[in-house]
Amino acid sequence: MRAELLELTERLASRAGELLTQQRILDEIIAGLTGEKPKKRLGKQEFFLRYSGTSDEQIKKLKEKISELESQQREKIAELLKARRFKEGLERLRAEAKIQFIKEAEKLEQKELDEAATI
Repeated sequence: MRAELLELTERLASRAGELLTQQRILDEIIAGLTGEKPKKRLGKQEFFLRYSGTSDEQIKKLKEKISELESQQREKIAELLKARRFKEGLERLRAEAKIQFIKEAEKLEQKELDEAATI
């Protein structure tokens, strides 16, 4: 279960990195356009506008995938916590049963000693 959570977290981090890269590329292109001369800038702006539609779609898909992975990650964390609480509960019950067994054994031993002393 932990391995699944780790794998999900790695996929989530990868997608988040891809998203940041896409956004940084667009920011760099925009920053580069502002420094261009008007005649050169028009051609580059046209290219950017064509590219930005595709890029916006990629960013939208990455955001959706990130949201989906975050949801899956929350579910895995909840499952892991539930399993941990169950395990801790079993360990506590096991410890209580052991204590009860020891007490019963001590009572029986004491009873046998008392009977042997009265005979």
